[in-house]
Amino acid sequence: MDFRARTERLLEQADIRIDGDRPQDMQVHEPRLYRRIFAEGSLGFGEAYIEGWWDCQRLDEFFYQVFRLPQIEDIERINTARLRWLSRLTDMQSLRRAVQVGEKHYDAGNDLFAKMLDRNMIYSCGYWSSAADLDAAQLAKLDLVAKKIDLKPGMRVLDIGCGWGGAARHFAREYGVEVVGITISREQAAWARQWCEGLPVEVRIQDYRLIEGRFDAIYSIGMFEHVGYKSYRAYFEVARRCLSDQGLFLLHTIGNNITTTHTDPWIHKYIFPNGMLPSAAQISSACEGLFVMEDWHNFGPDYDRTLMCWYENFERAYPELAAAYPQDFRRMWHYYLLSCAATFRARRAQLWQVLLAPPTRTAAAPVVR
Repeated sequence: MDFRARTERLLEQADIRIDGDRPQDMQVHEPRLYRRIFAEGSLGFGEAYIEGWWDCQRLDEFFYQVFRLPQIEDIERINTARLRWLSRLTDMQSLRRAVQVGEKHYDAGNDLFAKMLDRNMIYSCGYWSSAADLDAAQLAKLDLVAKKIDLKPGMRVLDIGCGWGGAARHFAREYGVEVVGITISREQAAWARQWCEGLPVEVRIQDYRLIEGRFDAIYSIGMFEHVGYKSYRAYFEVARRCLSDQGLFLLHTIGNNITTTHTDPWIHKYIFPNGMLPSAAQISSACEGLFVMEDWHNFGPDYDRTLMCWYENFERAYPELAAAYPQDFRRMWHYYLLSCAATFRARRAQLWQVLLAPPTRTAAAPVVR
């Protein structure tokens, strides 16, 4: 079987040439790559890139072309068969497994994220409607969240998945609120506690399922992707239990165009263990009867621009990071950031801000853009 010929026929449909001279063309250094693609799917393809079996001048453009192929969904179903099977038999986001993404990804090194992210260490999509740079886009996103949940001085607010504390710090300083933030990452918690010192911000290392207390408002920015379809209902039940009867809850999450129960095998192994992207149907059914859906805002294309900024920041800082993050990590990080940017560019994933209110709320919720 001529695996190279099969690969060439597939890539021709995406306007990609093997050993071509255009930015989206792939340069193959190891002939065993072609067999590996069909034997191991996206996992083997990504691992081959880390190992230097192939290169591409513009990896983001390569994936953008590939992700536009109509048959890409059929190829992915074959590649993810094992993860689909595993997700049915195992709770991939159990209390025991939930900490794995913190250990694998978020604890990778605060020095890395400090160089890659904006000055407030916000690791989620920026809001670029009127922003000229990454710092401005992240501040615009934070202010968008604050306005949507109608923050007022003196409110007690819950941050589910607080990261390095940038959002909690901003809201405490600029809006006069008290924030309780939770994370499963020890590195994030250590940074956040120092970053928010002297402010009315409490940072806990805690799973969301263990939260107690009542709050005037809740937001969750870029954490729901780690919850998993078996726990969606439990997640919203926690949010409803903890939210005051007149409060608002903003869910900021990447969204999938289709309903699924798994993620890409390479992303699962190397970047976000046990994660998955929710669909609109999964979100709406999971919160049915618990919340009134006040607003659904999609600015998915903004994530492409955000990811490209992170990539440029990482590359600019790499000479300072090289001693701690060798070349195989660098190639892994390129693959992660640029393939994800292409996913949003091809509109195969979205970024949603869903504003929810308990049925007991009597006032109309603000609609902010």
